[in-house]
Amino acid sequence: MNGTRERIIEYLESHRKMTLATVTPDGRPLAHTVEYATDGSTVYFATSKNTRKVQNILKNPDVSYAVDEDYDDWLRIQGVQMEARATVLTDREEVERAAAVYLKKFPFVADFPPNPDMVFVKVEPVRGFFLDYTKGFTHREDTEF
Repeated sequence: MNGTRERIIEYLESHRKMTLATVTPDGRPLAHTVEYATDGSTVYFATSKNTRKVQNILKNPDVSYAVDEDYDDWLRIQGVQMEARATVLTDREEVERAAAVYLKKFPFVADFPPNPDMVFVKVEPVRGFFLDYTKGFTHREDTEF
């Protein structure tokens, strides 16, 4: 595994919130904040099947997302930007795998009341970028997945 890919995976594992960008049916970008859990470079999130993000993904699975923090010192900025493909999971085994990954990171979700409208979304990377301004302002490394 290359160093950039490892840094991306480590950064994703150490965070929990991402800004996911989908495309609306009329071609406009739309940003969504979601809590996610990782399995390597793949991320999973849970949401209602009636959300705009799910409806957008069903029409166009091409998404992007960013994970970062609010840095006061710009020369300490680090973050991840990803180009990816999203899938709303329907296969029982895949749903169970996603649920296990998600519950490992967010065990309190097991106490939520059952919701028949809840679905898991799998987001698989295509290309990733690791921002690391500690190596110079606007420094960015990229890798294919």
